[in-house]
Amino acid sequence: MTAYANERPTRIAQASMNQTWAQIAAIGCGFLLVLYAAVRVYQGIAGWKYGLDSTLPEFQIYWMRLLWTQLVLLPIIGVGWLGYLWFTRDRDLEDLPPQVEIVRYFKLLGLLLVYVFAVYWGASYFAEQDGSWHQTVLRDTSFTPSHIAIFYLSFPVYIICGSAALMYATTRLPKFARRISIPFMLAVFGPFFILPNVGLNEWGHAFWFMEEWFTAPLHWGFVALGWTGLALFGLALQIGLRLNELINEIWGEHALDGVAH
Repeated sequence: MTAYANERPTRIAQASMNQTWAQIAAIGCGFLLVLYAAVRVYQGIAGWKYGLDSTLPEFQIYWMRLLWTQLVLLPIIGVGWLGYLWFTRDRDLEDLPPQVEIVRYFKLLGLLLVYVFAVYWGASYFAEQDGSWHQTVLRDTSFTPSHIAIFYLSFPVYIICGSAALMYATTRLPKFARRISIPFMLAVFGPFFILPNVGLNEWGHAFWFMEEWFTAPLHWGFVALGWTGLALFGLALQIGLRLNELINEIWGEHALDGVAH
């Protein structure tokens, strides 16, 4: 007898599927929206006033303190979250009932939605903001107000979210625990390596003046690694095929008949 023997399949498969993924997505995306809105307001207040000259004492107070806070807090949050997922992992995946597995897949979808939302802020909103800032203001440091928001906040945040989704899948879903999912790895580790590419970017900008275009050779790494996010479509296919198998196993092979009508 497994630990799931007393769970009621109907209640889990129906109520939990409808609620868990939406709750995870709403809480995660809502938190990120509030966080980044607060960052944008802070940039508007302190950016032009204290963020133009890195030699001023005010720059150290309003921007470098923020940077050091991020550099300390984000690794702690990331390690803590991944550690929690690992130490609470399911050690009996071979006996996982399909009703429980399907609920976990919907939780994974919620985590992936939060990850995609976090990537949008890092790779789209703050990326475009960074380009517009450096086309307007001459940088005198690598730690500009826009860089502190994009490279040292939004990038680590989406890396944490993606790593957590991958850890959840590999510790709680048999399909991902048994085999390595290439689309999943690409979708997580491709954008992850954008962060090391920041070092190359800052090295290049230290020696050359160039337009903030993504077509510039120095920025090709951002573009190529960003494209790996398209692997999420392959991951969606893998998840969809497994969900179809689980639905047929739980409700019968004709469970989806008439859905298209």
